[in-house]
Amino acid sequence: MADEFLDKLPPQELIFNLPPTFETVEEERRHRKERLAAALRLFGKFGFEEGVAGHITARDPELTDHFWVNPFGMSFKHIRVSDLILVNHEGKVVQGRYPVNEAAFAIHSQIHQARPDVVAAAHSHSVHGRALSALGELLEPITQDVCAFYEDHALFDDYTGVVTDLEEGRRIATTLGDRKAVILRNHGLVTVGDTVDAAAWWFITMERSCQVQLLAKAAGRVVHISQENAKLTHDQLGNDLVAWINYQPLYDQIVREQPDLFE
Repeated sequence: MADEFLDKLPPQELIFNLPPTFETVEEERRHRKERLAAALRLFGKFGFEEGVAGHITARDPELTDHFWVNPFGMSFKHIRVSDLILVNHEGKVVQGRYPVNEAAFAIHSQIHQARPDVVAAAHSHSVHGRALSALGELLEPITQDVCAFYEDHALFDDYTGVVTDLEEGRRIATTLGDRKAVILRNHGLVTVGDTVDAAAWWFITMERSCQVQLLAKAAGRVVHISQENAKLTHDQLGNDLVAWINYQPLYDQIVREQPDLFE
């Protein structure tokens, strides 16, 4: 009976969300800030924060050399839209009441500068991302999901302490290149996207892929997906629109659970 009903339902009446468009820059700015606050809440829910480490940025749609970011020292779990700060190309807070994390500026400013196509970048000290980074390894094509990163992520094979200078940020941005992610050896993960949703989804699924790889290789010999099929799967799953679509259930979930994030 259900199949018969669906067969008769016109396709135009099916609900399928796509990224929104905006009539004004103010609408787009508010949208990016709302998605940024929601992504930070999700990172907090998933346990991605470690003290004051970790940050997600969203390029301002009008002042394109500025970005919105979470304040230094505030828990991901508490951040609201009104708490976000706007940072300029010199690292100065031009809107907001809180200071910026120096590492956030050093890394993200250089990525945003090198990649005009990037709207958002995410970095945090998640457990499994750090564990894989300590091995100095890339992700291997051992599951369907991880193929989204096949030949589309890099290893920054160096560690010189907390990233606080722009030159280190430039080297990270150079290693990232035109890819969607970079593993910072002995440090953690960085992901980027053309929306906040995409950057956040890439981080979430990359962290889970790190966990799967660590578990699988600890259990025994892994079976790799062939190069041909890994490339095919990357073409099917590895674009930012697919990331945006995958992220929507998580966004809807956190908004229902924690609507105060919009304050």
